[in-house]
Order: sequence, then C-alpha cells, then structure tokens
Amino acid sequence: MPNSPHAGPAAPTPPLAGRRAQAARNDAVILEAARAVFLDDPKAPIAAVADRAGVGISALYRRYASKEDLLRRLCHDGLRRYVAEVEVAVADPDGWRGLVGFLERVVDADVHSLTVHLAGTFAPTPEMGQDAARSGELTAALVVRAQAAGRLRADVVVQDVGLLLEGCAAIRVPDPARTRQLRRRHLAVLLAGLSAAGGGPELPGPPPAAGELDWRWKQRK
Repeated sequence: MPNSPHAGPAAPTPPLAGRRAQAARNDAVILEAARAVFLDDPKAPIAAVADRAGVGISALYRRYASKEDLLRRLCHDGLRRYVAEVEVAVADPDGWRGLVGFLERVVDADVHSLTVHLAGTFAPTPEMGQDAARSGELTAALVVRAQAAGRLRADVVVQDVGLLLEGCAAIRVPDPARTRQLRRRHLAVLLAGLSAAGGGPELPGPPPAAGELDWRWKQRK
C-alpha cells in the first residue's frame, strides 16, 4: 500500500518544475529575439526570429502557431506592462509625481516602440481590447489627478500622453544606454512644457480626439 509505513521510498517526481522553468527561459529568448527582429523590420519572416533566438523553426511554431500569434503576444505583453505601471502611478498620493514616475518607467520600458511598429499587423483579441480600455481609463484618471494638484496644465488631454510616449520611443541610436539617456532628456523637455508652472501660451490646434489614432489598428492588407 502506498501509505503503509513499510512501503518503500516513493518514486521520484518528474522534474516538471525544471522543465517549466526551461520552457519559460526558451520563451523569454524567443520573445526577446522577436522584439529585436520586428522593431528592425515588422515584415521580417518568423524564420528570422528563430535564427536570432538560436532555436529551430519547429520549436518556435510549437509555441506560436503563426507570426500573428507572436506579434499579438509581444504587443499584449507591452500593454500589460503599461497597465501595471499606470496602476502604480494612480495609487501615488501625489498626482504630479505619479504622472512623472509613470512616464519615466514606460519610456525606459520602451513599450511604445512596438505599438508604433506593429499596429495593424495583427487582429487584437477581445482581451487586448479590454486591457486597452482599462489603460485609457487609468491614464485619464492620472491626467485628472495631476491637473487637480495644479501641476499639469489644464489644456492637456489623455491622448497627448500617448503622443508624448510615441515621440520618446522614436528616439533610437545603436547604443541602448545612449538611447535611454536621450529619451530621458527628451522626456524632461516635454515635462517642462506640460507643467502648469511654465506659464506658456495655450497649446495650438484642437487636441487629439478620442479614437483619432485608432485607424492604425486596422489590419494592413
């Protein structure tokens, strides 16, 4: 009987945890390679990802059935990171500090580079739509809190935040450390312009409207 005190030693448990850990490491390598490949060329074949990751194409297809699945995973991971960071920011009792810290973390994470490069290359899932809606709601709350604190100029709208992040993501040089420095410098310049203490003139033109940039997510033929 298995529970008898006289039973012999139990058979060793298969090292599932070890295999899962290895699978997670392999997946991280694939995703890192895919991010680099598709930032360079969104039209690159999935075989280029396998080559960069050092895995066989069959191993990659076992994890991602198609290039579109892989693109979806990359963008959804970035969206989840964005949501996690804005949740932290909204919880900060200082509205301006929360906004600034959020922008710094998201710029450093380079979330928006993939958004700009890969928009329209795959069909988003309903879950991605839900997360995108939540990210918008939380970012709007962050803007309102920073304005209520008297630190963010009143004519800034939530869509301006997305454009600001895209502008920082557009800065890229071959040296990753220098890219980070230049993005942080540009962000500091933009934050000076966002500050209500700047006393600058009213922002020109009508602000970006809700959904105005959503056209990019229509799949390209």
